[in-house]
Amino acid sequence: MKRRVVITGIGVVSPIGAGADFWENVKKGKCGISPIESFNTADFSVKLAAEIKEFDPTAYMDKKESKRMDRYSQFALAAADIAVKDSGLNTEKIDSKRFGTVVGSAVGGIHTIEAEHEKLLTKGSGKVSTFFIPMMLSNMASGLVAIKYKAKAINFSTVTACATGANAIGESYKRIQGGICDVMLAGGSEAAITPCSIAGFSALTTLSTTTDVSRASIPFDKERHGFVMGEGAGVMVLEDYDHAVKRGAKIYAEIAGYGATCDAYHMTSPDPSSEGASDSMLCAIEDAGITPEDIGYINAHGTSTLYNDKFETQAIKNIFGDYAYEVPISSTKSMTGHLLGAAGAVEAIVCAKALEDSYIPATINHLVTDPELGLNFVPNEGICREFDYALSNAFGFGGHNATLVLKKYKA
Repeated sequence: MKRRVVITGIGVVSPIGAGADFWENVKKGKCGISPIESFNTADFSVKLAAEIKEFDPTAYMDKKESKRMDRYSQFALAAADIAVKDSGLNTEKIDSKRFGTVVGSAVGGIHTIEAEHEKLLTKGSGKVSTFFIPMMLSNMASGLVAIKYKAKAINFSTVTACATGANAIGESYKRIQGGICDVMLAGGSEAAITPCSIAGFSALTTLSTTTDVSRASIPFDKERHGFVMGEGAGVMVLEDYDHAVKRGAKIYAEIAGYGATCDAYHMTSPDPSSEGASDSMLCAIEDAGITPEDIGYINAHGTSTLYNDKFETQAIKNIFGDYAYEVPISSTKSMTGHLLGAAGAVEAIVCAKALEDSYIPATINHLVTDPELGLNFVPNEGICREFDYALSNAFGFGGHNATLVLKKYKA
């Protein structure tokens, strides 16, 4: 018998706030995009990003420890700290061998890579940090989270580009559902606003080059022209339902379904047929044991690129038919920018809070409707509405597709 999997703790570090502030700012439609401050953009065509300002890692970990971590790992530890405290889970009193961790990152420690490479070129090999290798590894955030909480079951890092965070939650859900683990810490973390990273994405012509913060990340808008790089982390505490009830935990929502597919088409372009994205959604819906018409809200991948938004819209039409024109769809990347490997986790947390609060967030800064897309993208103002199921999409370079279905909690 498949076990129910519930969300008992949520932790977010984002450009629009951390902890409880994050969801309140989502409801307010706050935009976290601003001119890049972390490096000089004089020679860059891209001027904007969604940076986390004034982040203090020592609020979540020891100062010495934080200096041995890349920024993306610091974000992951911070989000995990918020999530575990939010859950009320006493990690010392649970079975550590049935407690696992899956925290992914698409890019990993690129801050460290760039800094240490500069040392190598200017000061010689003897000046490269002893901690260079562990700091740059993309699995290290998951390892550090597991070390902190003594989680001794499965521990790995999903690396599936922008599907990373959703895959981490989905794979964790399956571990609990199948009876392998009782508790999982799951999510994604990213800190890729660096000169080399911005230059690389710019070379692909995928980033917005506007200097107008209100017209930079505009998913599904006719004038969209590229995504805005964001940074941050999202971590969930997932538990077996009986385990959570026994300890009297607050339950936000359930993970009800998970789908994962591959386009097997192109390194960076989505498949124009939208077959992989369509199948990912259908698999998640079928896994949840529901029909497309049961979905009350879709948190779209919605990157603000020409092709993603076009082909994701087509995928929704493929699966939802006439109902595609009714179901509310929004992209919270209009507020946070694109958090890459953290996006799927943060957006799944948005869905959990949306279910709990009966509130569908908006796609902000939506001004020019694209008639080619033509769906209900919840422009500019959120909607107060009761609904039972939310669907969250996350698609990544390499053809990776991941979809989660979340269910409103009912005892």
